[in-house]
Amino acid sequence: MAKKPVTSRTGRFFKLAGMTASVAGQYAGQRARRMFRTVDDESARSESYTRMADEIADTLGELKGAVMKVGQIASQTQDFLPKEFSQALEKLQKEAPPMPFEVILEQVESELGKPVGELFEYLQETPYASASIGQVHRARLHDGTDVIVKVQYPGVDESCDSDLKQLRLALKLGGLLRMPKETVDQLFGEIRLRLKEELDYENEARNLKLFHDFHKDQPWVLIPEVIDSHSTRRVLTLELVEGDHVSKVTPERYSQETLNDIGHRIFTIMADQLFRFQCIHGDPHAGNFAYRPDGTIIMYDFGCVKKLKPEIVEAYRKALIAALDEDYQALDEYLIDLGARVDNQPAVDEAYYAMWRDILIIPFLNDEPYDFAEADIHKHVAAKTSTVFKYLDYFKPPVESIFIDRMIAGHYWMLKRLGVQAAFRSELEKYLRG
Repeated sequence: MAKKPVTSRTGRFFKLAGMTASVAGQYAGQRARRMFRTVDDESARSESYTRMADEIADTLGELKGAVMKVGQIASQTQDFLPKEFSQALEKLQKEAPPMPFEVILEQVESELGKPVGELFEYLQETPYASASIGQVHRARLHDGTDVIVKVQYPGVDESCDSDLKQLRLALKLGGLLRMPKETVDQLFGEIRLRLKEELDYENEARNLKLFHDFHKDQPWVLIPEVIDSHSTRRVLTLELVEGDHVSKVTPERYSQETLNDIGHRIFTIMADQLFRFQCIHGDPHAGNFAYRPDGTIIMYDFGCVKKLKPEIVEAYRKALIAALDEDYQALDEYLIDLGARVDNQPAVDEAYYAMWRDILIIPFLNDEPYDFAEADIHKHVAAKTSTVFKYLDYFKPPVESIFIDRMIAGHYWMLKRLGVQAAFRSELEKYLRG
């Protein structure tokens, strides 16, 4: 049976405050133990981090809302938290436990101002999907249109600011925010802005229409239509557009040729959004995409959309060109423009840039198809993570471009899970050099 949700601001505060006190106590104990040790025991620290991380992940998963969403973002932002936290918070990427149906019914009727029977021919009790700030149910309108209804959990938007403050305090008291205060302010400021947008389903409806327009000349991209009559700030009704989740994309139904076509289309979608539209779908995980055997790609969930500043896109483009051309002096300058490199530090050793370039460029080395099914770039990145500590004071999380990095990482995993074999170098060159 589903737990009664914690929807009151006071209830959420006490739940988070309890977690914060526990994490702070564990951190203080860990520091005290370290003082009496001659050798810093890495495994003991890792074990302590894992305990704290599991407690935070469990609390965030139960509370849903803003804090759970931050957990999801943190799990994808490796330089934000220690690896034990990224691993524990990955649990929040999976399906969240559903909210009781009576809570959903109450929210729908309160938002749309009519009994559910008047609004829909039926509204299915079992959730179609559940996520951090809302739950999705299948339904049918009285005119026979099949739809999905996205319903925001009660109390989530009102508690967004206090949830974020409390989570930040927990991470700080747990000794987990290893960044200057100014960077933490910027990072949480960016997350708060995206969350405020995501909590506003009217904003998501506008985004859906905007991306419809962006991709209107690409018939192989499907984006669900908004049903305005059944949508408000906290309830969003969309036409039902179904496809296969990546786990259902099997060789029996999808030829390698189709998968390769889908791979090229994914690349085009990503590059168009970044370089042409300068506005990106900011939540590119597997649940937000579906596929059809004719090569169609369906995109869902436009709550998290990041409009990019032209100068950021330009700095990103120039940084990529410099990396491809192995011009590391120029790369260093463009990373400063991007806000990823601290500008008052001396130039970074070119060998350090060359090491990362040689890892990340592999799919773009030449015009030979790259087999993403065998891709192990993530393993090479993980193996070199310790080198980051040498330059910890030289770099900072690039707040303006963090969602670009998130988008690219999300698409890498999609191409890998689909088993795409494709060469993207010439396509990338067109976007970079025209």
